[in-house]
Amino acid sequence: MRKILLINFLLLFSINIFSQDYKPLLDTYNEWNVRFCYEGLCDTDLYYTNGDTIVDGMSFKVLDGYHYISRGFLLREDINSKKVYLKAILPNGVYDYLLYDFSLEVGDSIDMKNPITPFPEDAGYFKVDSIIPRPLVDGNTYDHFYFSPAASNNVSTNNAIWVEGVGSLSIITAPSGDPDIDGVGRVACVFKNGESYYSDLDIIDECEPFFILDTPNYITQKNSIKAIKTSEKNIFQIINIERFSTIELYDLKGVHLNTFENNSQHSIQLNVSNYPSGIYLLILNSSINRKQTLKIVIE
Repeated sequence: MRKILLINFLLLFSINIFSQDYKPLLDTYNEWNVRFCYEGLCDTDLYYTNGDTIVDGMSFKVLDGYHYISRGFLLREDINSKKVYLKAILPNGVYDYLLYDFSLEVGDSIDMKNPITPFPEDAGYFKVDSIIPRPLVDGNTYDHFYFSPAASNNVSTNNAIWVEGVGSLSIITAPSGDPDIDGVGRVACVFKNGESYYSDLDIIDECEPFFILDTPNYITQKNSIKAIKTSEKNIFQIINIERFSTIELYDLKGVHLNTFENNSQHSIQLNVSNYPSGIYLLILNSSINRKQTLKIVIE
């Protein structure tokens, strides 16, 4: 009897040693680099958490980067339930969304929402086809969730991938987003507190954090070219563009729509309100044949 008890104890002990606890999506500082390409030109969109706030007695991380610059997009994680929520504070109201539920099991379904993204906001139900532990940068294995649209879903056709501690391999606020480097983009690098957590070196040469951390504050952001949404709808401020003489606007079909001139200015404003809603690309050209690609979303 004692031998049986000892064997059971050793089995339980070994399981505890080798099993991984749930890895929260949100750490103190979080950074997602999303890679996208267009006609051989590739660039990276940056998303990151920028400070903390409290709303209705609950703590949130402020989502920043790319088109989330209003400080009105707030992320909250309930670690016990393995769920991640978004609170969107918009001019027309406050909206709450369940983005992720990492407690799902194979065969479960979830009604996915993609707020303020190029994907359908109400994307319909997706089913968990498989959950596969795969190693990440630190050598430990973390669950990868593979989804396909449920039989009842007449909105979405693409599959989706979540990674424990990362979120969607598309955009962080697009749990059902298609992780396509030739479309909206695919996560290439993820950093937690400045340390590499996830990297896909098949789509990027190296993973290097955009921010250098000096806890508890970020050091100055790298001097990068950015398209920033202004307070006016569909008017973008393009910054750090002194070296670029023209900016060309294309749709995702490759149709050239417009060319904007820049006379060595640090920044210019682009009014694109006369174009249909969707994803567009800006190709920046310099006098030495250097090119840079930016992506914008016209509402």
